[in-house]
Amino acid sequence: MNTVDANPHWTDRLAVFDLETTGIEVETSRIVTAFVGVITADGSVERSWSWMADPGVEIPPRAAEIHGVTTERARAEGRPAPAVVGEIVAVLTELFAARTPVVAYNAPYDFSLLHFEAERHGVTSIDDPSPVVDPLILDRRLDTFRRGKRTLEVVAALHGVPLEGAHDAGVDAVAAGRVAQAIGRLHADALPTSVDELHEAQRTWSLEQAESFQSYMRRVRDPEFIADGAWPIRTGRPAARPEAPIIVPADQLPIGI
Repeated sequence: MNTVDANPHWTDRLAVFDLETTGIEVETSRIVTAFVGVITADGSVERSWSWMADPGVEIPPRAAEIHGVTTERARAEGRPAPAVVGEIVAVLTELFAARTPVVAYNAPYDFSLLHFEAERHGVTSIDDPSPVVDPLILDRRLDTFRRGKRTLEVVAALHGVPLEGAHDAGVDAVAAGRVAQAIGRLHADALPTSVDELHEAQRTWSLEQAESFQSYMRRVRDPEFIADGAWPIRTGRPAARPEAPIIVPADQLPIGI
C-alpha cells in the first residue's frame, strides 16, 4: 500500500505552463506573458522559457493591475505576438513529443487561449495536448466537499507550497507544478501511476464535474445553463457527457476556481 511519501513516477519530472493575458475570454483575449519550465522531483526548476508579447491590442487596466504589464510596457518590451505564440507552441510540442507531463492550473483556459492565438496568427495549433496534469481537476476530485475557493493561491497554501508574487506567469506555473507533485504524493493510492491513464482520468473527471455544476445551476439559477466539461482544451465543440455523472449537493458545491 502506498503512503503519503510514495512518489508516483509522473511527479518526478514535470513541465509547467502558464499564461498572463488581456482578459478571461479564451477566444478573444491575447497573450501578454508566458512561461514554460521543467521541474525536477524536488520542485527545482531545471529549464525555463519565458516570453513577453506585444499583444497588438490595448491591455485593459484591470488586467494590467493583475499581472503588472501595461500596454505601454508591452509595446516597448514585448516581441511580436506571432513570434511569441509560435515559440510557445514549439516548446510545448517538443515536451509533449517527449511524453513530458505538462502541468497547467485550470488547463482549458491556457490551452484554449493558446489554440485561438495560434489560429489568429497562422501558427499550427496544439489541438490535443497530452499528457497534461491539472491540479484544479485533481483537487476537485480528491477533496470534493471542501468549501471555499479553489484558486491557485488557496490550493497552494493548503499543500504548503509557497506562492509569492502570484499572477507572474513563472511564479504561478512553478507553484502549480509543485502543487501537482504534492497532490500526487499525498493521494498516491487514489491516482493512476501512469501519466497516460491519469490524463484520461482527468478528462472523465472534468466531464463529471461539469455535469455536477450544470445540474446545480439549472436547479438554482438557470434551467438552460450549460457547463462545458471538455478538457484539457475547449474550442467550442461540445463534449460528451459522462454516463454516470457525480452530482454534488448544492450546499457542498466547490466555489470558485
